[in-house]
Amino acid sequence: NETHLFKGVAGLFCTTKGVAHEINNPVSFIYGNLAVAQGYISDLKAVLKRYQNAYPTPNPELQEALDKAEVDYVLQDFPKLLKSMENGAVRIRDIVASLRTFSRLDQADCKSIDIHENIDSALVILQNRLNGRAGKPEIQVVKNYGEISPVECYGGALNQVFMNLLVNAIDAIEACQAAPDHVGCITIETQPTADKIRIVVRDNGTGMSAETQAHIFDPFFTTKPVGLGTGMGLSISYQIVTGNHQGQLSCHSTLGKGTEFRVELWQVLPG
Repeated sequence: NETHLFKGVAGLFCTTKGVAHEINNPVSFIYGNLAVAQGYISDLKAVLKRYQNAYPTPNPELQEALDKAEVDYVLQDFPKLLKSMENGAVRIRDIVASLRTFSRLDQADCKSIDIHENIDSALVILQNRLNGRAGKPEIQVVKNYGEISPVECYGGALNQVFMNLLVNAIDAIEACQAAPDHVGCITIETQPTADKIRIVVRDNGTGMSAETQAHIFDPFFTTKPVGLGTGMGLSISYQIVTGNHQGQLSCHSTLGKGTEFRVELWQVLPG
């Protein structure tokens, strides 16, 4: 029922928040020490340069050791290696920050949140599937964000809606990317509408027939192969939007052309 659904999603986000916190500490330690390591290698390069100027012709034994260690190459490559590690640490730090944003709001609390910040966090978490690193073609993301005020909502549960809609869009695009000229694209729009805001997630994937659209919010309904989908993502999203937020979630799709999901939320929850 709704209570069990809400508690289950709450537990998921609490776990995510704890994992993000545990990852953040060692990553911060690594990132902080990389700057120190950069300083160390700069000092060592300067000292070695002075030695080379003072003793330009090392004895054969020392020269053999220098050649074996490939010192000149190491001095050139080591700063690049540290920079690559720094980029990796920054990437992890960004993902952790997004996970914390994605899960920081307790399901029991209704608070005002920045919808754009939470959508961006979901996109960061899904970046591996969007940028082609998972072995699929890259998917473009177009963000047309309007001027909207913070929205009163159950932030963690709503984040699950964003994640489900984006994953659904990615799956639909990947299903038709066998065509050589197809360039996958997800468009996200936000706009104010009277006392509500509208969030649109549009893809140019496979699209759906009218018959499929009639059942997409039914529990356990899925068009994916066995083992690749539970059929609960859109059903849970519908419950979160219409039940917990008294909003609207609708779908408009054309087979072979793509799908558009619309979420409408009150800026201030009624009652």
